[in-house]
Amino acid sequence: MSRARRSFSPELLESVRALSVNEALDRLALYWKRDPDFVPVKDKATVRLNVSLPGGGSVELLVTGQKWYDTRAGQGGGGAIDLVMHLLRVDFVTAVKTLGDFSR
Repeated sequence: MSRARRSFSPELLESVRALSVNEALDRLALYWKRDPDFVPVKDKATVRLNVSLPGGGSVELLVTGQKWYDTRAGQGGGGAIDLVMHLLRVDFVTAVKTLGDFSR
């Protein structure tokens, strides 16, 4: 018996991919704070965010546009979906559902 493969609408994927890192963190209801003392070395647009995770952990992210890098884990990515997958340790489908599950 074959199961029909369901996929996300192009509109949903486009809207989720367009989210900034800050918007993604807000949608996850995570507390984050920009480090006002951070001085970027390479790109002046880079900011450092300290993010509190559920369960008491925290991460330090360097963010330039939609690209992010977790300095403690030594891992980075590009966009909100990658960020959710990294922070929450979930797969692509769960990350998209998590980011897309909101009311505007």
